[in-house]
Amino acid sequence: MNSELIVDVTPKEVSIAVLEDKNLVELQKEAQNISFSVGDIYLGKVKKLMPGLNAAFVDVGYEKDAFLHYLDLGPNFASQNKFLRQTISDRKKTLSISKFQLLPEINKDGAITELLKSGQEILVQIAKEPISSKGPRLTAEISFAGRYLVLIPFADKVSVSQKIKSSEERQRLKQLVQSVKPKNFGVIVRTVAEGKKIAELDDELKMLAKRWEDCVVKLQRAKLPSLIFEETSRTGALLRDNFNPSFQSIHVNDPDVFNQVREYVEMIAPEKKDIVKLYEGTLPIFDNFGITKQIKSLFGKTVTFKSGAYLIIEHTEALHVIDVNSGNRSKSGKGQEENALDVNSAAAQEIARQLRLRDMGGIIVVDFIDMQEGENRQKLYEVMREAMSKDKAKHNILPLSKFGLMQITRQRVRPNMDITTTETCPVCFGNGTIKPSILFTDMLERKVDYLVNKLKVKTFSLHVHPYVASFINQGFFSLKWRWRCSYSFGLRIIPNQSLALLEYRFIDSDKNEIDLKEEIEIK
Repeated sequence: MNSELIVDVTPKEVSIAVLEDKNLVELQKEAQNISFSVGDIYLGKVKKLMPGLNAAFVDVGYEKDAFLHYLDLGPNFASQNKFLRQTISDRKKTLSISKFQLLPEINKDGAITELLKSGQEILVQIAKEPISSKGPRLTAEISFAGRYLVLIPFADKVSVSQKIKSSEERQRLKQLVQSVKPKNFGVIVRTVAEGKKIAELDDELKMLAKRWEDCVVKLQRAKLPSLIFEETSRTGALLRDNFNPSFQSIHVNDPDVFNQVREYVEMIAPEKKDIVKLYEGTLPIFDNFGITKQIKSLFGKTVTFKSGAYLIIEHTEALHVIDVNSGNRSKSGKGQEENALDVNSAAAQEIARQLRLRDMGGIIVVDFIDMQEGENRQKLYEVMREAMSKDKAKHNILPLSKFGLMQITRQRVRPNMDITTTETCPVCFGNGTIKPSILFTDMLERKVDYLVNKLKVKTFSLHVHPYVASFINQGFFSLKWRWRCSYSFGLRIIPNQSLALLEYRFIDSDKNEIDLKEEIEIK
């Protein structure tokens, strides 16, 4: 399988797409001014205890207080809390966790009021980003994730991923890590550590331990609330969790991010550093790799997947509902039961892709086409399990019910990806009437004139729909060349698939948009 990672960096957001055999399977968008990221560690303040929920609300600087349940304190909360108090009380002396005496684990059935009080300082980590009207979800069991290992302060035990099937390999990894891990640290060995040498594991272990030491230093001078540790960027996190030898190329359109990604790849897989490439083409990077078109076709309410069959995907506050329809698919001579199995199997593959792509979480209910034979229902269940096997999010799949419904639960850490594929008319802004479209290029020329002669902008690009770009570029002495000769040779015409037919954008040499909206009439 040929896997590619495409990173689109704009002034407003960073978009990351994962392609498998040119098919879009993962898409993540992160605003440049994002407030929280899963894995960030904060020194917060307990604002309110909720004994009925056995939970607390903690101020970590967000407009809504974050939620911390008793079960998310972690078994070693008593040790961590004592360490935190000692660190803050003596800001001149750096306390070493290796010399710290661990306390017994807390009671699993205890009450939040036994361990926390209002106004108390507490060290917490973001477990889930703010979703809908809810604040972030927290955990007090701090961890630092690397590519091969996860380091957990105060745990002092080693566990190995259950996905490593060989008992000999599991025992080898456990003994290796046990021999090199620092005292009073717990370690989880991840699946990708299978077959790795002790030197690689030891190097990562030292790097993760250094992160904790840096946190302790920050704690000594931190004020409430305060960010103690910032998780790696979304690009780095995605690389860390998904990078494997099947990646053939990583394309980035920003020099700074390109250098960051290249350094990261060189650190974890030096032999793969040359797959990171800086994209310098004129087309938007997502257009160049065919991602924009896939986004438009895959994120709508209706998703077509095979021979006219399609899915209808509805999102509610409580759950997601997916309906499978055969549409106008031509019937084969196999009979209704076989046709239903064929469509359902293809739908299962597409549903598994959609769950990863949209990052849908919580409860998902799928209404497949009815099948009468129990053997076929079991086959469909196995197909869905196989299709979901590539999904790294925790999930559980139940067999078809007697009503033909399949229930799936999938871990939700971030808000599900919800992209609007319909387009508001950029000319009338929803009013229903527009100026004559034949005069569209005349209006663009007036704006070019205004930019060059009034605003004195000499180098810029005009992004338009590919159809409009073709019209502007057609002919020996095209509109583009007439405009360049009349106004500026620094003008470039860029076809952009993300734009509507009569939509346009002016972009300066620093990749910032020049606001020349149509409702602001230029005289």
